[in-house]
Amino acid sequence: MDSIDRAIINEIQSEFPIVSRPYRELGDRLQMSEDEVLARVTKLKAEGVIRRIGGNFDSRKLNFTSTLCAARVPEGKIEKFVAVVNSYRGVTHNYLRGNPFNIWFTFIAPKMSDIDGALRTIEEKTGVKEICNLPAVRMFKIKVDFEV
Repeated sequence: MDSIDRAIINEIQSEFPIVSRPYRELGDRLQMSEDEVLARVTKLKAEGVIRRIGGNFDSRKLNFTSTLCAARVPEGKIEKFVAVVNSYRGVTHNYLRGNPFNIWFTFIAPKMSDIDGALRTIEEKTGVKEICNLPAVRMFKIKVDFEV
């Protein structure tokens, strides 16, 4: 990754342009061509440096609910558990942690009953019975950009 890749990553973290030609707009900002920006973003995505490009929404303002879940998953079931959890469109993050509750994920849905039903189905499909549903009592939202 060179200084141009770093400049692109720094630029798109929170200021990705919402226009019909976003890569042209980024190119204008960075004194590059649209094609060069798109090629570099494509390469960074293929290399796994960029995982996804997409919006972050305030689920409450969209009348959705969200929760953090923690699961105690035996070593031999982690791969299957993660695949099942990640099959749900409402799962936005999924982390392996060095903790007895070793898989943590966030889940967004129209209603908490939807999440509760999905968690029961996940338990049935995976055999993992210890999944904690930890909805936020108070919202703390911190904007974070990582200078690269």
